[in-house]
Order: sequence, then structure tokens, then C-alpha cells
Amino acid sequence: MTYIDTNIFIYAVTNSDAIGDACRAILRKVATRQLEAYTSYLTWDEFVYKIKQESGIETARDQGEKLLHFFNLTFLNADESILFKAQELMETYRLNPRDAIHAATALVHHIPSITSDDADFDKILQLKRVKPLTS
Repeated sequence: MTYIDTNIFIYAVTNSDAIGDACRAILRKVATRQLEAYTSYLTWDEFVYKIKQESGIETARDQGEKLLHFFNLTFLNADESILFKAQELMETYRLNPRDAIHAATALVHHIPSITSDDADFDKILQLKRVKPLTS
């Protein structure tokens, strides 16, 4: 069971190097039920925004639609408990707000790991980061 950070989806769509290949492999595991995976509804916002910047609004709309219908991926809400935990994580680990929300979502839902290329998650003692190139 893992929480999938936004950068995994972004690299899977935009990167043709080894990191992109690794992210696509992770997402294939999710789609084929080899990996139980969760993410926040906020991931959609980050993902679509980044794709729009890189590839335009049409591609962003198409990719956003695909993300919302991704097989076997469970989206989690960002509610009050998540935001209070995110605030605590920001203060404790000096995380950026979005990273804090992602980490808080995983922690509140008792998800033990986060699959991400972002080393900032290594600071959080209660959460194990799984790097895409080693998963």
C-alpha cells in the first residue's frame, strides 16, 4: 500500500528518460492491482496545472480526465483533519504546503509509504519514501 505523489503522474506523462519509465511501471502496477495505491484529489489540480504549462490546455484536459478514471487508484479528500496534520508537518519538518498535504493525507489514512521523487518526504519519520527508480 502506498500514497502516490503528483510527480509520479507528471513524470509518467512528460518524461521519456529512466525516471519516466520507472513512473510508468509503477502506474502499471497500480492499474493491474499489483500495488494498492492512493492519492489526494489535490493531485489532480497539481497534475493538470503542470501538464497545461508544459503541453497546453487540450493535453491538460485529456490527461486530467485520464487521471480521474485511472484504474484501481483511490482518491482521498483533503478535509479538516488533513489540513491540521499538514500544518503540524509544515511546522515540524519545514515542508511546502502541498507536500505537507500529501504527507498528511497518507499519515491520517494510515498509509505507510509515499512513492515520490521528492526527497523532502525523507524528513518525515513516520512515512517511508519509495523512490521511483528503486521500486
